[in-house]
Amino acid sequence: MFSFALPWLLLLIPLPVPMRYLVPAATQTKARALKIPFYKDIVDIAQQTYGQRLIATGLRRWLVYFMWLLLVIAAAGPQWLGKPVNLPQTGRNIMLAIDLSGSMQIPDMSLEGRRVNRLAVVKNVAQQFIKQRVGDRVGLILFGSRAYLQTPLTFDRKTAESMLNDATIGLAGAQTAIGDAIGLAIKRLSKQPQGSRVLILLTDGVNNAGAVAPIEAAKLAAKNHIKIYTIGIGADRMLVPSIFGAQAVNPSRDLDTKTLQQMADISGGLFFRAKNTQALRQIYQRLNQLEPVSTQKSTFRPITPLYPWSLALALLLSVYLASRKIYWRKFYKSSDTTHTGQEQPES
Repeated sequence: MFSFALPWLLLLIPLPVPMRYLVPAATQTKARALKIPFYKDIVDIAQQTYGQRLIATGLRRWLVYFMWLLLVIAAAGPQWLGKPVNLPQTGRNIMLAIDLSGSMQIPDMSLEGRRVNRLAVVKNVAQQFIKQRVGDRVGLILFGSRAYLQTPLTFDRKTAESMLNDATIGLAGAQTAIGDAIGLAIKRLSKQPQGSRVLILLTDGVNNAGAVAPIEAAKLAAKNHIKIYTIGIGADRMLVPSIFGAQAVNPSRDLDTKTLQQMADISGGLFFRAKNTQALRQIYQRLNQLEPVSTQKSTFRPITPLYPWSLALALLLSVYLASRKIYWRKFYKSSDTTHTGQEQPES
């Protein structure tokens, strides 16, 4: 719809009318005699009918008033408001730290009835979690022997899903640098507003690489108001073939649940244990409840300014009036040259 940004300025439209009567006209000094070299031209102009002169003067006056009207309208800020667009308010800044160490290839999980490794399940469940975080910024850190920023915090959830899907085991090394992953997350999340900083760290092992100890990293995260949710993934029982037949082993014997619990407690988060695919899905559903998606929306209406049109028209009118004035000045000068030598009466 059409509107004005400053509608009260429209009150200035009738201002020239009272100014015409309140402000005294400029006085002209009278000389005893004035020589007019283009007397004949003035006589010719004077021979015009009274109606013609009245129309020319009135037209010029109305053009000036119309210019004033256009300038006032431009100052009032005419604009066209588009249809309202609902935008989700910025919610949380969630960084996902995913373990890509060699142990993530252990096939102790199942997905749709098939035996798969741990990373395949993490990709499937975490991608569903990312899809649900409408209005949140999501980032991705992959860590093994070192930690790498795979995807910076972004509203583009499809890109984050795609980058997670491209992750492969061993990409960041065969060991596990949990402390370095937390340190990298702190570097990225500390730039975001307080109260919206969340780190979800998933691992299946123990910190055995990197330059930063996990507990020290968790303390630093707490100082930066970053909440850490830790997830320990891996089954606690798995049958493996041996010379004596199938033998039950614990594939998660290296999982350091004590340290993961301490990190969560220090930062104000929670520790979760995912022994199978269903448990991992429930954990991410719980995270959605603990860190709910913002449901509030802000309304945005695109604004198209229209003042350039009125300004352009006022400029064209001013050029027209100025060109007419210049034309008559040149006309008078040429008349002065033409009638040089003729008798110049005094008036």
